Amino acid sequence: MKAYIFPGQGAQFSGMGLDLYEKSPSAQELFEQANDILGFNITDIMFEGSANDLKETKVTQPAIFLHSVILAKTLGDAFKPEMVAGHSLGEFSALVANGALNFEDGLKLVSQRALAMQKACELQPSTMAAVLGLDDNIVEKVCAVTDGIVVAANYNCPGQLVISGEVEAINKACDSLKDAGARRALLLPVGGAFHSPLMEPAREELAAAIENTTFSKPDCPIYQNVTANAVTDEAAIKTNLISQLTAPVRWTQSVQQMIADGATLFTEVGPGKVLQGLVKKINREAQTASATFETN
Repeated sequence: MKAYIFPGQGAQFSGMGLDLYEKSPSAQELFEQANDILGFNITDIMFEGSANDLKETKVTQPAIFLHSVILAKTLGDAFKPEMVAGHSLGEFSALVANGALNFEDGLKLVSQRALAMQKACELQPSTMAAVLGLDDNIVEKVCAVTDGIVVAANYNCPGQLVISGEVEAINKACDSLKDAGARRALLLPVGGAFHSPLMEPAREELAAAIENTTFSKPDCPIYQNVTANAVTDEAAIKTNLISQLTAPVRWTQSVQQMIADGATLFTEVGPGKVLQGLVKKINREAQTASATFETN
């Protein structure tokens, strides 16, 4: 079975999407529509902006979403997903790609999500750290006994778990994790504690926007971050999307479940190849590929 996977924040690069814009009239139309919806020329930043320009959350999230979704739309008849999943932000790209959300509503929600997360980040100093070389249960135990707010946030692949929380609590946890045998425990260059209780203000803000958005029956199941299970019910999709901001991204579990349900080829749609690397670390037998747009 064909599974399509969509990357999240961190996959951005300067010049992203320019080839699509130049080669495909339909892609160009969607990019221009996005500029109108957002109220600023995100294409200028995507095509010509520096790495720093692209790092700003209100730019990063819509930029990755646009690259992924527009690429999927330019694939035409070649794009026939039987299951989809997205890493964090990528879940919104996946929902547009499988027909649960239309392009305009998806972009508006991503933009609102980015702004709400930015605001939540500014309320309290917070951060994330990548922990390498430890079993998940050891990381979870260390988080549980560390003073302050620190939780497991991204289950990326076996031996790679990202923690999220208050700056002081994260620093303490990193020291404890190194003592417990972690190969590395290093702070990430992010603006805040994504997928932690500190995102509660953003969750509340996004909940209202999601509830007021029309979702359709998807063309194929989406394996959502919160449950790591196949979901096709619109109400459940909404509930999981809202919970996603404060709950962990269960990427390892999602990929494992997709394979158990018959996934044989994982095609990454969007910038970079990060997810393909994670899939291979989760299951060495899994086949991976990048979606590529080719002009006739």
